[in-house]
Amino acid sequence: MSLHDDAQMPALRSESASGPLKICVVGSGRHFLSGISYYTHELALALSERSQIAVILMRQLIPTRFYPGKFRVGNDLSGLTYPGGIHVFDGVDWFWGSRILRCLAFLRSQAPDIVILEWWTGAVLHTYLLLALVARTMGARIVIEFHEVQDVGEQEIPFVSRYVSLIFPLLLRLTSGSVVHSTYDRDALQTRFGRRLGPVATLPHAPYSFPWFAVKPASAVRPSGPTQLLYFGVIRPFKGVDDLINAFGSLSPEDAQQFRLTIVGETWEGCDVSPLVNACPYRELINFVNRYVHDQELNDYLNRADVVVLPYHRSSSSGPLSLAMGFGLPVVVSHVGGLTEAAAGYDGVIFFTPKDVPALRDAILQSQSMRGKRFSSKGGWQQVANEMMEFISSLLPSRLFDK
Repeated sequence: MSLHDDAQMPALRSESASGPLKICVVGSGRHFLSGISYYTHELALALSERSQIAVILMRQLIPTRFYPGKFRVGNDLSGLTYPGGIHVFDGVDWFWGSRILRCLAFLRSQAPDIVILEWWTGAVLHTYLLLALVARTMGARIVIEFHEVQDVGEQEIPFVSRYVSLIFPLLLRLTSGSVVHSTYDRDALQTRFGRRLGPVATLPHAPYSFPWFAVKPASAVRPSGPTQLLYFGVIRPFKGVDDLINAFGSLSPEDAQQFRLTIVGETWEGCDVSPLVNACPYRELINFVNRYVHDQELNDYLNRADVVVLPYHRSSSSGPLSLAMGFGLPVVVSHVGGLTEAAAGYDGVIFFTPKDVPALRDAILQSQSMRGKRFSSKGGWQQVANEMMEFISSLLPSRLFDK
């Protein structure tokens, strides 16, 4: 069955003609907490304003010993919970077991019209393929929302990269449409998969603004003292944290005293920047928190920050960027990939060329002029939900779409 076989699918349930559309969002849960966990949560909540929502969460992505953040798997690190009006199955393990049977029973009980698969890693491919097959036999349409073509680390593992290349087209054959966050991603995916993607919608990644965060107003910003720079997020080779440390170390002694740098993040893929931090001539001006912090700690770091610096070498989208803009903070960010579109139109952004340490240093110096300012973020989750619903409506017979 493929996108072009929709006419041969079982008839969609007639209940949708008189009631709200039933949507099942499939994504990441809290056990292996990541940016996709938050995205899945926010999308489900936004869609629940106009639809009947169910959520299926991926729980044990891979055997814990193979996960880069294995020491914090299962820890209580977030205030992320789903309201009672959203039915949640938490969740499916990589090795399936009895959980997959309970998941399929849950899927059948929810009888969705649309299943939205949040795609970010090949570890979920076999589960997504099974869920898509079962959902299609029930008459549901499948939509894949891409956050990456494939995880950067996975692409460097020959067997995993080959596995995704071989199996992912089977999943695409079951989909009715795809969603991306930027034209950069659209072009990359169409280059790789071509017409198999079907109709593609480009929807923005809305700024995060979690209710359990308390955003300090601009009026509470310190009038004097050093400018507080913040990097937060997983520390991986492509995140460019080494460039940030080198740029900070290249400041003149007079300029360096005007700043404090905080780096908060969990080391992945052997990207240990501790030696660079310790060798920096301004080591006493750097606070390095080398772990995955609780939401409340992150809230405190963001409220103390004057500027967020994200020196990525490549990226399709960025949860830290979306959260920084949700706080209204100035951001220094690489002019790369989907980040250019994500921050376009945000008055508090300073772009610089990726991997260019002198350009990053100059951008840091320029960011001082934005200290104490807060900026309005563009769009929002209701805009994302509205555009998602419009896209979904184009995939369904008009009689089934309840506006």
